[in-house]
Amino acid sequence: MPAKGLRLPLPRPSRLIWRGILVLLAGWLVCLVAIAGWSRRSSVDKADAIIVLGAAQYGGRPSPVLRSRLDHALGLYKSGRAPDVVLTGGRRPGDQISEAAAGRRYLVRRGVPNEHILLESSGRTSLASMQGAADVLHALRDSLQRVSRNSADANGEASPRVLLVSDPFHMLRLEILARMHGLSPLMSPTRTSPISANRAVLEYMLRESVALPTDLALMLWLKVTGRQIEG
Repeated sequence: MPAKGLRLPLPRPSRLIWRGILVLLAGWLVCLVAIAGWSRRSSVDKADAIIVLGAAQYGGRPSPVLRSRLDHALGLYKSGRAPDVVLTGGRRPGDQISEAAAGRRYLVRRGVPNEHILLESSGRTSLASMQGAADVLHALRDSLQRVSRNSADANGEASPRVLLVSDPFHMLRLEILARMHGLSPLMSPTRTSPISANRAVLEYMLRESVALPTDLALMLWLKVTGRQIEG
């Protein structure tokens, strides 16, 4: 037994563990920088459709965050940037209608014809919403008013070109998810969201730096297992 009052030296972590920690930290920092860089991107090109990521709604009234995304999409539509709008977002607990349905009501009242609005109203996460929006567009591949046929998917068929509308911090993850679901994405973040107008944007970027690799890992697992995300 060691003499009273003496402490045995604690075992040092191996160099391999420390290197692993440093690699993870470096990867996280690169991810955070990339998120910040992508948040500044905004395309001026035309697309086949606009995809609007959902956000909270209250009794059919879009929240300020959702309203800013819808207003941005409305401006894109009216300026002729795309002929169709895909609205995403399911129901949260207690909701009477989906975020997508609330968005449709908002846009129709502002002059967007109902026949030019497509709904993905089951997804409750960005990953599920992008998967659902891609399914909607691929199902209508032949009937879309195609603006561009320059890009093609793995089967050699033209991939729908889409304008992605959400908050700036969301852009990198959405672009990656869109590409993994066979879409050709263009960035068009809204700059009027309440999130972008206050200091909470840093908190959201930190969350996004965790959500991005998490979604990528989940997507790879889904690809390997042949499954699809639900809700």
